[in-house]
Amino acid sequence: MQFGICLLNIVPLRKEASDRSEMISQVLFGERFQILDKNSKWSLIRLTDDLYEGWIDNKQFEPITAKLYNQIEKLYPIYSAEFIDFIKLKNSQLAVLSMGANLPLFGEGILNVNQHQFEYDGATFKGKLPKSNVINIALMYLNTPYLWGGKSPFGIDCSGLTQMVYKICGYLLPRDAYQQAMQGATLNFLEECEPGDLAFFDNEAGSIIHVGILMGNDQIIHASGKVRIDLIDHSGIFNQETKQHTHKLRLLKRIIN
Repeated sequence: MQFGICLLNIVPLRKEASDRSEMISQVLFGERFQILDKNSKWSLIRLTDDLYEGWIDNKQFEPITAKLYNQIEKLYPIYSAEFIDFIKLKNSQLAVLSMGANLPLFGEGILNVNQHQFEYDGATFKGKLPKSNVINIALMYLNTPYLWGGKSPFGIDCSGLTQMVYKICGYLLPRDAYQQAMQGATLNFLEECEPGDLAFFDNEAGSIIHVGILMGNDQIIHASGKVRIDLIDHSGIFNQETKQHTHKLRLLKRIIN
């Protein structure tokens, strides 16, 4: 088995081995993966954290040994806590680093991966954060544009938002909304919910197609057009601007007690 790590801020993960193929997710700085297949330009990978599979350009990742892969696996992840920041490369060039980037083998402001050395002096998140942090971190993404497959402050989708917020808080969720809906404990009524619980929404066929984070006070933060705050009731999400329900409530879940 071959392994790799992403050392660029945001790299597209594509459905097929083509630049024209749909972006199904993104690979952020520091994310590791197994390489399942490879040709002259593309590699089919499986991300370590959520087991999501897709194709990545060979020029946009760094191969690593199984020894280094396992070494990083044993460490508790450290994430960038700055919405947008910079990381300094060995040649003193700067590269953008966005919130939720993984900082492997990070210590005393230095990251070393193979022959690459980086310096980072920004704030970090580490360990399992209290549930009260879920809303605070979600609010940092407020007004981020919606982007199918996005996982960053430059563009994010509904399940990317919930996955990244929970990941930064120390809890791993699957990538897609329907997968996330299978996690945690089911709640029966909105009145039982706490800020930080998840709400899932379905389409006419009954398939889970949307997810958001409950805030309390009959509000929800979710990615729809942009990351926004709307009202929620037993029918679903109510957009005060259009005076319409936009998403039909299906399921309420608690991931963090």
